Amino acid sequence: MESDHAHIPQATGIVADDAGADVACPERSPPDHDPALDPAGPLFSLLKEKIVTYLRDEDVSRIEAAYRFAAEAHSGQTRKSGELYIVHPLAVASIVADWHLDAQALCAALLHDVVEDSFISKAEIAERFGLPTADLVDSLSKLDKFKFPSHEEARAANFYKMLLAMSSDLRVILIKLADRLHNMRTLFVMRPDKRRRIAGETLEIYAPIARRIGLDALFQELEDLSFVNKYPWRHRVLTRAVTAERNHRRRLLAQLQAGIEERLPQWSVEAEVQGREKRLYSIYSKMKERIVEAHLGHLHPTGEKRRAFSHVYDIHGFRLIVPDVASCYLGLGALHSIYQPYPGRFKDYIAMPRENGYRSLHTTLIGPGGVLAELQIRTREMHRIAESGVAAHWLYKDDDKSINELQQQTHAWLQSLLDLQMNSGGASEFLEQVKVNLFPGEIFVISPKGRIFSLPAGSTPVDFAYAVHTDVGHRCVGCRVNSDHKPLNTELQSGDQVEIITSAYPSPNPAWLNYVRTGRARARIRHFLKNKQQDEAISLGERLLNLALRPHGFTVDEIAPAAWERFLRDRGVASTRDIYADIGLGNRMPVAVARRLLLAQKRVDGPADKEEGKGENASMPRLKIHGGEGGSMLLARCCQPIPGDPVVGLIRRGHGLEVHLQDCPVVVRMRGHLGRWVDADWEPDETRLFDVTIRILCHCGHNMLVRIANAISSCDCNIQSAVMDHQAEASSITILRMTLQVRDRQHLAQVMRRVRQVSGVVRIARLRSGA
Repeated sequence: MESDHAHIPQATGIVADDAGADVACPERSPPDHDPALDPAGPLFSLLKEKIVTYLRDEDVSRIEAAYRFAAEAHSGQTRKSGELYIVHPLAVASIVADWHLDAQALCAALLHDVVEDSFISKAEIAERFGLPTADLVDSLSKLDKFKFPSHEEARAANFYKMLLAMSSDLRVILIKLADRLHNMRTLFVMRPDKRRRIAGETLEIYAPIARRIGLDALFQELEDLSFVNKYPWRHRVLTRAVTAERNHRRRLLAQLQAGIEERLPQWSVEAEVQGREKRLYSIYSKMKERIVEAHLGHLHPTGEKRRAFSHVYDIHGFRLIVPDVASCYLGLGALHSIYQPYPGRFKDYIAMPRENGYRSLHTTLIGPGGVLAELQIRTREMHRIAESGVAAHWLYKDDDKSINELQQQTHAWLQSLLDLQMNSGGASEFLEQVKVNLFPGEIFVISPKGRIFSLPAGSTPVDFAYAVHTDVGHRCVGCRVNSDHKPLNTELQSGDQVEIITSAYPSPNPAWLNYVRTGRARARIRHFLKNKQQDEAISLGERLLNLALRPHGFTVDEIAPAAWERFLRDRGVASTRDIYADIGLGNRMPVAVARRLLLAQKRVDGPADKEEGKGENASMPRLKIHGGEGGSMLLARCCQPIPGDPVVGLIRRGHGLEVHLQDCPVVVRMRGHLGRWVDADWEPDETRLFDVTIRILCHCGHNMLVRIANAISSCDCNIQSAVMDHQAEASSITILRMTLQVRDRQHLAQVMRRVRQVSGVVRIARLRSGA
């Protein structure tokens, strides 16, 4: 796992771990462990004191056996700090024991590094401690046996392996986080550059995971440890500033707390009042937000960097622990009756819990002397879930509904991360999407039926549509936000009511990938488009192969199954659909496939046709197109063909079929590549419009653009774009380039005749390739 600080003398083999440290593997087998000479014995005794309070004697004995096994495996190994390596597994197990995890998890915590750092196999662990423990250890071990092209690829592969295990067993991530926490606590022994890198990774990945699964205390410690290691100078400066502010406001905060403790009994509210101070990293994050707001114009930028700390008012606060939900709201009323609430700072996470199950009331009070303090009001049940998250399942053994719901939500979230990996464009994109998904900030939007959805900040109606249901997202064509029609890329705000307008058929737009925020929406869109492209490629590939076989008197259905089987076996291809898809995507030439299929057919039942020997020079019939085939058949942008133009289909490797004008320079260059192009004809399609660009030379005159636009519109033609360019300051001639939508070549001719009749138009021509 993360042996960030391991150092083993007399080593010969070295493997790199995911945090960048080198872990050396000794050649010799570990010596027998002598308990009498055990320097780590006192640490295990402390661990034993924890586990005997909630585990059975036989479980404690098994954990002690795992400790002795780990001590033997790590014998002779030390960390960068000089301490025995076994101290690290003991510390991880101690953290895990604080959550009351079971014996299997504790054994795995003690053994989590023995596979990587020693000559121990998963099978040996399974034989000694059972398969569940061995599976946990294996899930926590990195993929060191594989070579990756980059550190980023290795990180993504190891992270995906961990996610896969987490989706079926949440104990994996709890042990992993405990491991990361202890490494962060001892990170000071590493080089500064390595400290910064590991701290950055912790801030981006592990701390947000801890918060997402509800481990608030662990999340806070990971953030603070990362802050001091990544930005040590900023940490020192901020520490001094907070200390000075604390001394300055101490008397006012004491008055505020006294007022709270006096008012609550008057309203018959029993509460435990806890003082709290905003953490340094939280203050630092607020300061960065203020500086960004200043640059965006929300605050006056003058001196903002110096004054950013003064804008973080509520660095102190209080937490009220009350008996029940009713007391939460009653306590809120009591506090607002004595101190004025700060506008816009009230949040009801009881009615609308966060995705990680967090529930609480938040308000900010203006106390004596104008001092601000944030208050959190929650029940004890809410408090334990806020602190322990999914670990509360083991920490509190009762069958609590909130804890069970939190586990279900966590499993669903983990599954969404797995979906991201399956539909991402590579390791770097996967990790970036995970970072967005982990800790994005939240907004709450409302469906027309009153259902509340939690979405990441910056989400759009498309994200909302996929949050409702995948089918709603696929069929989304428009939206209403607060009863007003809005574009689908509109950023939603908390409190918005969103209604999705759907079509009868699914048609996700690839452009949505440019602005959707949620991993769920991105994964579903990618999956649909990938399948759609595959289906279109298969359909096109079958059509092209049929055309290539037709001169020889065959169709694909007339090729004998034995011939297909021979053809597929010789090429190591699983099915005919794969062959069709390769042809449709341009990875195989249809005439070449047809020739080899005919040879296979000949071996099965004799000569294939009467025109044997034409091979790749056999003339293919014309392919019928209508321009709406989809991603596997595209109209070339260079020459913009429209129905009525003489066209040719050009097969481009990995892209499918591109339809070009016959005199397009691209086609002229490819004419010598037999099998790369196919003659094509248009099929009538009255419903589709095609883009075409025209160039108009006209005199500068009053309302010239308006008069030309009216002429075009009178022919039932759409204008997609228009660009005007004056030839010279002294010239009275203007050049207009306009992209129109027309049905066919005759429609374009009608438009051009009508534009020529406009007074002041000198010349009009269709722009072709190279113009």
